[in-house]
Amino acid sequence: MDRIELYRVFVRVVDCAGFTRAADQLNLPRSTVSEAVRTLEQRLGTRLLHRTTRQVTPTQDGLLFHARCQQLIADADEAEQLFRQSPQSLSGRIKVDLPGRIGRLIIAPALPGFLQAHPQIDVELGMTDRSIDLVEDGVDCALRVGPLQDSRLVARGVGQLPLINVASPAYVAAHGMPLHPSQLGTHWGVLYASPGSGRVEAWEWRENGILRSQPMAGRVTVNNAEAYIACCIAGLGLIQIPAYDVRAELAAGSLLEVMPAHRADPMPMHLLFPHRRHPSQRLRVFVEWLQQVLGEAVG
Repeated sequence: MDRIELYRVFVRVVDCAGFTRAADQLNLPRSTVSEAVRTLEQRLGTRLLHRTTRQVTPTQDGLLFHARCQQLIADADEAEQLFRQSPQSLSGRIKVDLPGRIGRLIIAPALPGFLQAHPQIDVELGMTDRSIDLVEDGVDCALRVGPLQDSRLVARGVGQLPLINVASPAYVAAHGMPLHPSQLGTHWGVLYASPGSGRVEAWEWRENGILRSQPMAGRVTVNNAEAYIACCIAGLGLIQIPAYDVRAELAAGSLLEVMPAHRADPMPMHLLFPHRRHPSQRLRVFVEWLQQVLGEAVG
């Protein structure tokens, strides 16, 4: 194992707070990972990790060395890409995490085009609506929708996600067509509880330049977009949803847009990165492609 690979192993052990998980992510035997760290400690003449039966944490020297290793790895990756001018020559694996519906409806269908253009790049695609630890999970970048919560990460805005109000024909037939938010008190909503906080979102709309909100009455509460849409189609209430999410349902007539002049504000989209000074060329290429696909799909 060369020096840079030793550094990669050490960084992954620190990020994962353990040898076993690091070994799993690196697809290496645990004994190989342990030996790599011991080799580094012998070379440096200092202990890099505190080891207990429950966890592995870096020493003060380990923290300093971890930060330096991250930069050296990034520089090495960048140097290897300097003379690879052709996109086809870029190689390696990218680990990405996306919201479930965006991943399934937008990114996965477009992904064959990216892989065909970059035959030596592999993509590990995670799809989840929950918060993850990018460093601990070894994720290169994650797309998140809505206000940002983790200030430790590097964030890049990648546009806005327009929202619309919808109801099913069955709901409208039973309860009438809402024409203005002032009528919301006589209507039902499918309630959406944030997967992270459990907080039920209020109905929002902008009127005369002012963002207004109102809690909705509802008999069903869900915590993911699939259930949210399904309950709306079933006639259980009104919902506010990203427009791309229900494009097919609107076209098929299983959902109807309501109160189009009183939409909620668009939701911001951000790409999140671990603290890295120089992302690899393959990651930059993927991010450029991702931004283009998102812009075409939700614009």
